[in-house]
Amino acid sequence: MFPASLALAIPLLAAAVQAQPLDHTRDVNRLLQARCLPCHGAAQQMSGLRLDRREDALRGGYSGAVIQPGRSAESKLIQMVSSGVGGRVMPPVGPRLTDAEITTLRDWIDQGANWPQSSSDATTAPAPIKSIHWAFQPLVRPAVPRASNPAWVRNPIDAFVAARLDAEKLHPSAEADRVTLLRRLSLDLTGLPPTLRELDECLAPGQTDAYESAVDRLLSSPHYGEKWARPWLDLARYADSDGYEQDGIRRHAWRYRDWVIQALNRNMPFDQFTIEQIAGDLLPGATLEQKAATGFHRNTLTSREGGIDVEQLRTEQVADRANTVGSVWLGLTFNCAACHDHKYDPITQKNHYQFYAFFNTAMEQNLDAPAADEMERYLETRPQYANKLEALKTKYKVDELQPRWEQQARAAGGNPDKSPAWTKVWDYLAVYMDGGQQIVQLSPEKRTAKQSHALLRTFLKSPGPLLSEEESKNLKFADAFKELNDLDDAYPGLGEVSTIAEGPVRRKTHIHIRGNFRDRGIEVQPGTPEFLPPLDSSLPPNRLSLAHWLVSRGNPLTARVTVNRIWQELFGRGLVETSENFGTQGERPSHPELLDWLAVEFMESGWNVKRLQKLIVESATYRQLSHRRTDLDSRDPANKLLARQSRYRLPAELVRDVTLAASGLLNPLVGGRSVRPPLAKGVMEIAYRAKWEDSQGADRYRRGLYTFFQRSVPYPQLMSFDAPDSLLTCSRRTRSIIPMQALTLLNDPVYFEAAQALAARVLREQPGTFDQRLDYAFRLCTSRLPKPVERARLAAYYAKKSDKQQPPAGQAAAWVGIASVLLNLDEFITRE
Repeated sequence: MFPASLALAIPLLAAAVQAQPLDHTRDVNRLLQARCLPCHGAAQQMSGLRLDRREDALRGGYSGAVIQPGRSAESKLIQMVSSGVGGRVMPPVGPRLTDAEITTLRDWIDQGANWPQSSSDATTAPAPIKSIHWAFQPLVRPAVPRASNPAWVRNPIDAFVAARLDAEKLHPSAEADRVTLLRRLSLDLTGLPPTLRELDECLAPGQTDAYESAVDRLLSSPHYGEKWARPWLDLARYADSDGYEQDGIRRHAWRYRDWVIQALNRNMPFDQFTIEQIAGDLLPGATLEQKAATGFHRNTLTSREGGIDVEQLRTEQVADRANTVGSVWLGLTFNCAACHDHKYDPITQKNHYQFYAFFNTAMEQNLDAPAADEMERYLETRPQYANKLEALKTKYKVDELQPRWEQQARAAGGNPDKSPAWTKVWDYLAVYMDGGQQIVQLSPEKRTAKQSHALLRTFLKSPGPLLSEEESKNLKFADAFKELNDLDDAYPGLGEVSTIAEGPVRRKTHIHIRGNFRDRGIEVQPGTPEFLPPLDSSLPPNRLSLAHWLVSRGNPLTARVTVNRIWQELFGRGLVETSENFGTQGERPSHPELLDWLAVEFMESGWNVKRLQKLIVESATYRQLSHRRTDLDSRDPANKLLARQSRYRLPAELVRDVTLAASGLLNPLVGGRSVRPPLAKGVMEIAYRAKWEDSQGADRYRRGLYTFFQRSVPYPQLMSFDAPDSLLTCSRRTRSIIPMQALTLLNDPVYFEAAQALAARVLREQPGTFDQRLDYAFRLCTSRLPKPVERARLAAYYAKKSDKQQPPAGQAAAWVGIASVLLNLDEFITRE
C-alpha cells in the first residue's frame, strides 16, 4: 500500500514544481522544502517519507520508488496521481491534480528530477536535532557551593542542600537519634530491621564510629543484594510466568534474579552491570554467567496460545525490549514514538525504529545450566526416568508417528497455504517451544537432549491432523501429553538459564506505518536519537555498541537517571520526582546542581554503586529527623527542599520481611527458586489452569523477593501494598493507604501465624516480668522501648485477657494479642 503521507505531500509537490521553470531546479527545490516541510510531521507519522529529500523520494520499498528519474511512467508518484494503484488515487480527498500539473510532474521526472547538491539546500541530511532541555545537556561537574552553616556539612551533598535551604531562608532538621538512624539504615540497605545485638552495639557507650561501622557492615551483608535487587527487578518487569491468558510458568526465571542479587552483592560496576544485561552474549568469550545476564530481555510477556500471530508477538516483544532499555537507562518514553513522532520530546518515529533495530535481530535461547543441587539427584534418577519415558513412547507409537509429524510441519513451513491445519502446527512450534521452528528443521542427531524432549512435548500437545479420529481414539492419544507431564513432574530435570543471542539471519528493520507491523515503511539501520551523542562509529551497530554508548562519558542521561533512582530509594522520592520520565514532560530536578554533581561523581568513581550509596547515607541530609515541621507544611509539603528526612511505608515485600524477622520465622537463605507462601483458597480459581501448592517447611518463610509472581493472579498481599504488576517496566511505585492493608495485617494467615510466633519467641527468649517481656517485644518490632502510655494500655489489655483463661493458655493468648498489635503498628511497617 502506498504511504498515506504522500497524499499530503503530492499537491504541494505538484504546485511547487508547476510554479517554476523546469530548468530552475534549485528554485524548485527551495519551494519544495518550504511547501512540503509542513507535511513532514505527518510524513514521519506514516512512514518517515520526505519528498523534499532526494534520498527518500528515490528510495525503494513501496513496490517501486516514489520517483524514478527519467522514467515517469514507472514512478509511483505519477501512477498514484494519474490512474491510481489498487483502487487508490492520490490525493484521496480534496481536488484532484489537473492534467497540466500531472504533465509538469511527468516532464520534470523525465528530464531527470534534478535536486540541487548544495549543502544549503534540502537534499542534504537534516541537521541533528538540538534541544535546550536540561536533561539532554552535557554533564559537567558543578562547583560545590558554600553554606552559611559549614558545621552541618558532612560532605558535598550537604553543601548543595544547605545552599538551597539558605536561598529559601530555611534550616535543616536535627539529626535523628541513633536507634532511628540504625533502623533507617538497616531497612534502606538490607531491607531488614536491625537485630537486638546490632542495637546494643550501636548504643554502647564510647561508640563514636558506630554509624560508619554499621554502614560498612550493611553494605557488605549478603542481604544487601536482596534489598537492592527488588527495585531493579521492577525495572526489568520480572515475573515467574508468561502473562496473557494461559500464563505459563517460567521454571527457570529465578536464575536471572539470582544473577542480579549476586552482581549487586559483588558491587559490579554499573557500566559492566549494564553491558552484561544488554549484550552479555556479544562479549568476547562470553561466559555462561554473562549470557545469563541477558535474561533481562526475557522478562517480556509471552503467549503460548494456539492461533496467535507469531510475527506480531515477536515484534511486540522486540518493541518491549527496546522501550524498556530506553526507559530504564535513558528515562525516555520511546514507546510514544511507535506510531508517530513523539509529541513532546525530540524522538522521531524513525528514531524509535532505529532503536528497535538493535533488538530486532535477537532470538531467544535457553542454555543448560544445572543448579548446584540438581546434578546428583538428576544422575540418580535418570535411568529410571529413561525407562518410563521409553515405555510411554512405545505405548503411543512415538518413534513411528513423530517423524511423519515433523515432516508435515516442515512442509507447512515452506508452503503455508497448502494445508491450514498443518500450518497451525507449524505456527504452534514457534508459540509453544522457544526456537521450535528452527529445532524441527535440525536432523535428530544434531538436536540436544532438551531440544528433542521439547519437540516430543510439542508433538504430543499438538499432533494436528496426523491421526484420524479413530486412530486417536484407539491410541488414547489425548492422554499422552498428560502422562508425559506427570512423568516430568515426578523426576528432577536440569536447570536452564533464559538468554538471548543474535539470530543466524540479520532481519531488516522498517518503520511500522502507524505502528502496524504489517505495514512497512522505509528501512532503517540501528541508531540513536540525534539530540544525544552519536554511537562510536568504529564499532558495529549492535547491542554491544548500544550498551557501551549508554554508559559512555558523553551520554548525559544514564548517570543522571541512575543516581536519581538510587536517591529515590534512600529518600522516598528522586531529585527528579518523575524518575520514569526525564523528557520535557517530566519534573525538573529540585536540586539540579546536586544531581549533576552526583552523576559525574558516580561515573568518575568507576560507576561504583556502593560508594555512591555510602556517600549519600553518611551525609547530614540523610541523617535528619523525619518529624513533621509546621514551618514546612505550606512551603514544602512534599519535602522537595530536603529540610528533613522522609517518612514512608515500606514496600510490599519488606512489609512481609520485617514481620517474619520480628517473629523469628524468617528463613535467611539468599537466592534460589521462587516459593509459594500460604494463599487463601479460591484465589487461584480465577486464573487459567494456574496451580498454587503452598510451600512447606522453611520455604514458607522466605523473603518477599522470592514469592512466586503469577502475572494473571499476583500474590494478594503484594498487590495490597502496591507491588507493580510486572507487565511493564516500573521505576516508581505508588504508595496507597487502603483498608485492605489493615485487614491483611490483621487477618491474613501469614501475619496471624507471625503473631503467634512472635508471642512464642517473647515467652521463650525473655523470662521475667511482663514489663521485661514487653520491652523485648517492642525492641524486636520497633527497635525502641515502649512509651509510658503504650506500656499502660498494653498492661491493662494483658491483665484483662489473661484473667479470662487459665494459665498458661491465658498468658499465651494475651501475648498473641499483644504481638498482633505490635505487628499492626503504623511505625512497624514504616521507614522513619
